[in-house]
Amino acid sequence: MFRIILVGNIWCMQPGASAGDEIVVDTQPFLRVGVGMPVVDEAGEQIGVVAAVQGPGTDIRPDTIAGIAEHLMGTGYARIDGTGFLSNDVYAAGNQISGVTDDVVELHVGREELHRATS
Repeated sequence: MFRIILVGNIWCMQPGASAGDEIVVDTQPFLRVGVGMPVVDEAGEQIGVVAAVQGPGTDIRPDTIAGIAEHLMGTGYARIDGTGFLSNDVYAAGNQISGVTDDVVELHVGREELHRATS
């Protein structure tokens, strides 16, 4: 486990550290996520395929609303290309990923709890 802490306006990863604004992220499942992997929600329903991955503390801003974008940058995120007709892309925060089994990304939330891409 690492703690992602905000020091001024910079996110830092420190094992076991403590600070004011912090987000605890288990980076192990997230580090096994790769582009092209199918993604299933907490009910086991496939919701899409990983289109992009950014690690915790990234400077690459996801295409979503302010506030949520900064949260995703701190925790790391996967952009998921949605399945089905008229499906939008969504973002899963690093702390919404529960595991990777047999090259399938498993979330511990439902699709409705993911963050929609704005384009």
